[in-house]
Amino acid sequence: MRKNPMLVGKAALLMSLGLLTILAGSPTADAQMLLNGAGATFPYPIYSKWFDEYTKVEPTVRFNYQSIGSGGGIKQLSEQTVDFGASDAPLTDEQLKAAKGGEILHFPTVLGAVVLTYSLPEIEKGLKLTPEVIADIFLGKITKWNDPQLTSLNPGMKLPDQAITVMHRSDGSGTTAIFTDYLSKVSQEWSQKVGHGTSVNWPTGLGGKGNEGVAGLVKQSPGAIGYVELIYTLQNNLPYAVVKNAAGNFIEPTIESVSTAAAGAAKEMPEDFRVSITNSPGPQAYPISGFTWLLVYEKQPDKDKGQRLVNFLWWMMHEGQKDAPALHYATLPKEVVTMEEDALKQVTHEGQPLLAKK
Repeated sequence: MRKNPMLVGKAALLMSLGLLTILAGSPTADAQMLLNGAGATFPYPIYSKWFDEYTKVEPTVRFNYQSIGSGGGIKQLSEQTVDFGASDAPLTDEQLKAAKGGEILHFPTVLGAVVLTYSLPEIEKGLKLTPEVIADIFLGKITKWNDPQLTSLNPGMKLPDQAITVMHRSDGSGTTAIFTDYLSKVSQEWSQKVGHGTSVNWPTGLGGKGNEGVAGLVKQSPGAIGYVELIYTLQNNLPYAVVKNAAGNFIEPTIESVSTAAAGAAKEMPEDFRVSITNSPGPQAYPISGFTWLLVYEKQPDKDKGQRLVNFLWWMMHEGQKDAPALHYATLPKEVVTMEEDALKQVTHEGQPLLAKK
């Protein structure tokens, strides 16, 4: 029996329309809004985790984040080519004034440790470094691993008669900002000759792009030393040094020692969240610690995008914090979260706050 082609066509059309209706009503087919961001490599592991987890909570949002370094993130946000930026260094007054979209707000996300990682097969762990020695290595004054300043700090270790190759960032970097901020506090010579910032004129060494680039250079270069965020040493099976802090104690970079470094700052946090916690005076504080920030414009040009950004930030400072310890970041102090909740009310579109009443 032959089928009526008109009936077959009609049935196919009805099936197609029905399928489209089902797809349109399903979360996966809802129009997704893309939020574009760029910046720091320091928090990239946790941001990547958050962006993935948040899309499960809010399927209508997805993120495109370029891990290009804090300097790049600040530049792109200032030029309004992304919806949000990310930096491990707070913007300077000059950078804030140069932003095309008006006032930029800083929202701390997590805290982390910048560590000194090295490539010495003879020394798998336990290398001790003081502020003075770190500064002299990166100034190019200590050039051999068996230098007396290093051997006296590490008795019993067989430090080789081998040249030290310094590795540093080649891109604008918040990790560099934290590290050079620390060096400027502990070494007058560094402060006067080099200074601090997302980019500096390095006295010696080779440059790598991103934390991953520096970690890769150290791993493949016997005798190398470089500075990276802690998670990048763990991912690359690299050792890291214990560092003498302001109280005179040698401290390992851990979640607890980073949290201790933040404790004092949390109680005296400025309203704009622009703060440094390097060389903290706490007896158990790891000295090269820092906050990292997400950056958004106070006045959002797009209401829908602005609301989604605000909702994500609220989720980040609450539910998202539980993901930090597994990736070796310290969570935000409660005092800081309370301040951020208030700051989030400042994000507006045409004068109206975008945060729903919580």
